[in-house]
Amino acid sequence: MTQTSAAPPAWTSRRATGCPFDPPPARSALIGAEPVSRVTLWNGRAAWLVARHADQVALLRDERISADNRRPAYPSVSAASEATRAHNRAFITMDEPEHNEQRRKFTGDFTVRRMEALRPRVGAIVDGLLDAMEKAGPPADLVTSFALPLPSLVICELLGVPYEDHAFFQRASACIVDTRSTVEQALAASTELVSYLGDLVERKVSEPGDDLLSRLATEYLATGRSTKEECANEARLLLVAGHETTANMIALGTCALLQHPAQLAAVRDGDARSVANAVEELLRYLTITHMGRRRVALADIEIGGVTIKAGDAVICANDLANRDPEVFDEPDALRVDREARRHLAFGSGPHQCLGQNLARVELQLAYPALLRRFPRLRLDRPLEEVPFRTDMVVYGVHELPVAW
Repeated sequence: MTQTSAAPPAWTSRRATGCPFDPPPARSALIGAEPVSRVTLWNGRAAWLVARHADQVALLRDERISADNRRPAYPSVSAASEATRAHNRAFITMDEPEHNEQRRKFTGDFTVRRMEALRPRVGAIVDGLLDAMEKAGPPADLVTSFALPLPSLVICELLGVPYEDHAFFQRASACIVDTRSTVEQALAASTELVSYLGDLVERKVSEPGDDLLSRLATEYLATGRSTKEECANEARLLLVAGHETTANMIALGTCALLQHPAQLAAVRDGDARSVANAVEELLRYLTITHMGRRRVALADIEIGGVTIKAGDAVICANDLANRDPEVFDEPDALRVDREARRHLAFGSGPHQCLGQNLARVELQLAYPALLRRFPRLRLDRPLEEVPFRTDMVVYGVHELPVAW
């Protein structure tokens, strides 16, 4: 995305700031100078970039804004993502009442109560991965040894996806969220993943287990309430979102804490309440979904001193909202004792992230367990040599070499 104003693209490297954890300065300046600005997308189309927290909350809760990615003006992040949008046809890209009807299939599976009940099992997975890291000895890539397998194992157990297939679905997921993927590559990866999950759900009709996809198979596919394609698309969303985002939060959050020793110590030594609070601050500070929430206006909307016309594309830049000084004091500082629950890392309104309760449990267990197990944890190469995921829909690191 290029801008008609001075601000750089939404996926411009955070390295350009001198700090890979901050939005580029020119974009951050939009919060005060140009809170609703015109931008030009990769395909030459125009969109509105919304910077302020209050404006984003208002828009994301407005029924005059559509999340439907089939609309001609929908601001896809790349040619590949636009080509695969048929496979992205799940509840997060639907409007009401369809959105709520489809989302309700899963809301009971991701309640706070159910996710809290998973805490002992998630803790056991965390301990097992750390045991393996300790046994193998340093150095290690934190992504492949801990950050990626943790949420992958958890979401596989929850959905009923065989973890032995993780290399396949992680590779396919990475291709799908890579903005550099060609249309052909993204279509092939998406088609292969949807086909795999569709066959898996279909198989669970006759061979159900105690998992979410089995319920989807028996209650929806077998009864004709959903088609195989619909089930596969929903499974794809849950699987990809269930491991990509949390994996990058674990690795990127650890990287950030290693640059802030006092904050790291507070997380390592804190009680459950203070760790939970620290997780909210890390979610705010890092905002790994830095491509923004993408929408299309269904009617003329007055906001931020401009008129967004019906049919216009809109991008709510949640990485900027989470650095809004009107909401967060010293927004560019990482302060794990801050009250940060108003952050928009999980979005806002009816499309707010379904899996946020699961992500919180995983992060609240992962950070302190890692830091307590390895109190001398450190990067095994200079920060400037760490390969950050500036080329992906979900920000993070491709690898994080560590030692202890």
